[in-house]
Amino acid sequence: MFERNKDEITPVEWGSGTSHRLLVEKDNMGFAVAHTLVRAGTESPLQYRNNLEACYCIKGSGSVEDTEGNRIELKPGVLYALDQHDAHYLRASEHEDMELVSIFNPAITGDEKHTLTEDGFSSY
Repeated sequence: MFERNKDEITPVEWGSGTSHRLLVEKDNMGFAVAHTLVRAGTESPLQYRNNLEACYCIKGSGSVEDTEGNRIELKPGVLYALDQHDAHYLRASEHEDMELVSIFNPAITGDEKHTLTEDGFSSY
């Protein structure tokens, strides 16, 4: 058993917010957990080509939309899952930051940085 405290972890800046990587690959759990902040008014084109991701909204509001126009409104208590390595747009509402608990499978190493690709979706 072990413990992590978000306040003791240096966040990774990912372009539209920050990510406190609480559980990563070296922890040998098979998945990763991050506390993700999405800044108010931002839109981020993202795609995780090597990981599946699920996010649970714990604060604020926004939306996630795939490239086919399927949209999920996000508010505390709502979870979305990107089960097909879906390219998507993550948007925080104009008036407040949004906070998510992000789960990655397989686990991320924790030092990944988003990089724009030719199709315009940031990935790692």
